[in-house]
Formats: sequence, C-alpha cells, structure tokens
Amino acid sequence: MLPAVVKLCCGISYAHLRSMAGLQRTAVAVIGQELAHLQTWGQIQHHIRTHAGFKYTEPKLEDIKPVPSTEDQLFYVQQGQEAMRNALSMLEDKEGWKVEIAESDGDVICSKVMPGARKVFRLEAVLEASMDELYDLLFVRVEEMHQWNPSIQHIKVLKHVGPETIVTHEVSAETAGNLIGQRDFLSVRHSCKQKSAVYLGGAAIQLESFPPQAGFVRAEDGPTCIVIQSLDDDTRKSRFTWLLNMDVKGWLPKSIVNQALPRAQLDFTRHLRRRLTAGATLR
Repeated sequence: MLPAVVKLCCGISYAHLRSMAGLQRTAVAVIGQELAHLQTWGQIQHHIRTHAGFKYTEPKLEDIKPVPSTEDQLFYVQQGQEAMRNALSMLEDKEGWKVEIAESDGDVICSKVMPGARKVFRLEAVLEASMDELYDLLFVRVEEMHQWNPSIQHIKVLKHVGPETIVTHEVSAETAGNLIGQRDFLSVRHSCKQKSAVYLGGAAIQLESFPPQAGFVRAEDGPTCIVIQSLDDDTRKSRFTWLLNMDVKGWLPKSIVNQALPRAQLDFTRHLRRRLTAGATLR
C-alpha cells in the first residue's frame, strides 16, 4: 500500500523535532511526506510461518484468481510476487528487531538493520475497520488516497494487470520551504485477498516508457508489505502490520531519514483512522 508505500507530514509535529535547526526540520517534514506508499501483492507461493503472534497462511486454490498470460503482464505479476516473498521473509525473521516507538494507543514500531545498513520498520496496530474496508481503501481505491492523505499530490494507475496487479505513479505534495523538491515513485502493487487475511505488497519498478520526471527525485521502496487480519473476537476490527522498506535517495543523512520514517508510519495510520471515522459517520 502501498502503501504504501510512502509520504506523510510526520516528524515536524513532534516536540523533539521542533527543536531541530530549520534545514533539518524541513528535511524531516519532506521525508515524512514521502511515506504512504502502500504496495500490493497476490499469489503467495511459499509457506508463511507464524510471526509475532499472527499466522500468515498460504492462499487456497479457490482464493487465487487467474493471472494474465502475456509475457509483459506476467512480468509485473512476478515482480509483485517476488517482492512479497522477500518482504514476508523479513517479517518472519524474529531476530534483531528493536522497539523504536510504543504509543499509548497500542501502536508499536520496531526496526531492524538489514544487509547494506538500511533500516526497515515494522508497524503493528489495531484499526476500527474490517479487512474488506481496508482493502478497498488501500488497493481498490488507491487513486483516491490524496483525498484523505494531504501529503500525496496524486496516485495514478498506469497499468491494470489482471484483477490483482497494478503499476502506479505517485507524487508527493509540494510543501512550503521544500529544499530538496518533490519526489515521485513508480511501483508495482500486488494484492491477495483471502478469507483470513489480506496481503498488500510490492516494490519499485523501472519502465523505459516512464523515466524519472523533471523536477523530482525518484525514490524507491520495497520489498515491502502490509498484512491485514480480522481480530478473532471482532471482525469489525483488524490487526494491521506494515513493513516499510524505503530508499528516499537524495542527500539527507541516514540519521534524519531513520528518525522520520517511523514517525511517518504513525502519521499515515493517524490519517487512515480519520478517514475510517469519517466513513463510518456517513454510513
């Protein structure tokens, strides 16, 4: 989703970030706005083990929809599948995770340093929404995300590849005092919807027909994924697990990036909760 992504106005709203110098504060705000990249996935072809108390189960045959048969279409599907396999492998490995943020409402973000010294972040939260509602917002209606996430200028679906795979172009919203310019993302998003869970995932992709746009730095994310599961005792609530793995590119120091990304995950979740609340009042 994403996803998720991922771009959100984040760290600048926190007290310890307000004390930063102006340049750092601007950089944190910009990176935070680059978060909401929610990547999607389909057909998981390997056994998914238990992680952090959640059980990831392999899709049944009846859950798997037919995939496109042309070589071009299969390329995108395979890219999404591979990204999801790699992302879930990161989640399955329980070693090395450290708590970064623990909120009073139960939201928790942990981090882990991967080979190459890049940090990945895992957010766990409970949302007041069904799996179907979240799937609809984060995948089916992904082009509407800018309506409830103010840090996204637009998300455009460039290609529909079968029922579960899309290629998207996403642009972060312009902010006052932005010294590094807007960023754009080109991603394959792949989804799999089961009775027991929804999986969203994917990664950055390169297309000769859609090179980096003038005036933007093209950031890259992935492999990344979101897992959505109904709570055992309440199908109107969902457990939300988001692995964020992003290379923002550009000149920003790792220390600022690694501080901004988990805060941006919290901000994305806050915007999503507001959208869910607003939607509930209209029903």
